Amino acid sequence: MAKNSILATAMANFDKAAALLGGEVDTELLAKIRQPRERIEITLGPQLGDKKLHLFRAFLVRHSEALGPSKGGIRMTPGVTLDDVTGLAMEMTWKCALIGVPFGGGKSGIVADSTGMDKFDKETLVRSYARNASRHIGPQVYVPAPDMGTNERDMGHIKDAISFSKGQATTQGCYVTGKPVILGGIPGRREATGSGVVICVAEAFKALGIEMQGATAVVQGFGNVGAIAAKVLQESGASVIAVGDLYGAVTNEKGLDIDALIEHVAKAGSVKDFAGGSAGDGQKMLEIPCDVLVPAASANQITADNAPRISAKIIAEGANGPTSPKADEILTERGVFMIPDILCNAGGVFVSYLEFTQETQQEQMTEQEVQTRLQQRMAEKFAHVHELAHERKLSMRDAAMYLGVSTVCSAMIARGYLS
Repeated sequence: MAKNSILATAMANFDKAAALLGGEVDTELLAKIRQPRERIEITLGPQLGDKKLHLFRAFLVRHSEALGPSKGGIRMTPGVTLDDVTGLAMEMTWKCALIGVPFGGGKSGIVADSTGMDKFDKETLVRSYARNASRHIGPQVYVPAPDMGTNERDMGHIKDAISFSKGQATTQGCYVTGKPVILGGIPGRREATGSGVVICVAEAFKALGIEMQGATAVVQGFGNVGAIAAKVLQESGASVIAVGDLYGAVTNEKGLDIDALIEHVAKAGSVKDFAGGSAGDGQKMLEIPCDVLVPAASANQITADNAPRISAKIIAEGANGPTSPKADEILTERGVFMIPDILCNAGGVFVSYLEFTQETQQEQMTEQEVQTRLQQRMAEKFAHVHELAHERKLSMRDAAMYLGVSTVCSAMIARGYLS
């Protein structure tokens, strides 16, 4: 396990929470919930458009089912590993518990470069995953969703593959969330994670006495989460002065036109060469002075090397595990206000829960209803974490982890120790 890996970060965060719970919970129970319930490796061998068989590895991890079926997205990247998926599933366990939805943590990974595939090949691969993992997917087992490299179109293909295999027009119950609305998805799900990030930022601004109007923001990552967060921040009155992605960065001290940038990225595939700003360095942009920094790209972007130079007042973790444990210590000592990932980006799984209940009960929910419930839940949980952090003199991350882990422990105790 690499020092700065996703799994190492997840384990370090858990161990700190376990130390806080040491006098309240049996050490044997903490040792049990530290380990994943199930880790699965699957070989996929679909025939793609070139008429040749291609081999792909896929991973599926169910970390916990203390609170309910495992819940977590499907990550499709060339470098995803079983340990990555394990760490992400672990973090999902605490995230679901913290945000108050009846799910445990799960995650999937497909080792493939989705950016280099045409639509037919990607659909074929996703359907291959659905067929081969079908016995591990279900409303009371594991409910996947989009993650890095996958989207709502892919979730629609998974639902169709499973319903087709059962000889049914549709699935009975919710097998996957983040689907197209026309296939039983919920309005606002695609925007939920980014919108939830901004709700947390707004609550942090209130706590620190910062006005949203005229505040400055830097957003690293311009995929689904980063783009939505940047757009909502701008609509709320903040000035987004820098945005970066895998290929570069663009800056404008007067504020970027986010709508124009979204249009540019849709055509060019990157923020690079955007006419409304100056070219910048994707890593150096993290050090630009601002009111809020939103790391919404990938894990371990803020490390012990660059943490001393971070100049943001607030860091809102839109990505999973963007800050290494050592960097977290440095930033806490420097007084940077950290909104941890298991709180900050939990809007996605909360709205996935709304989609789950909508499909289970065969009802329909409006986008306004979704937005209202998301606003209420994120603000409520932020206040709960902030209050505990203040009362016990903890960092926001430690307070969030304490609440998440203790909730899972309570569920395990209520179930009994015989499983």
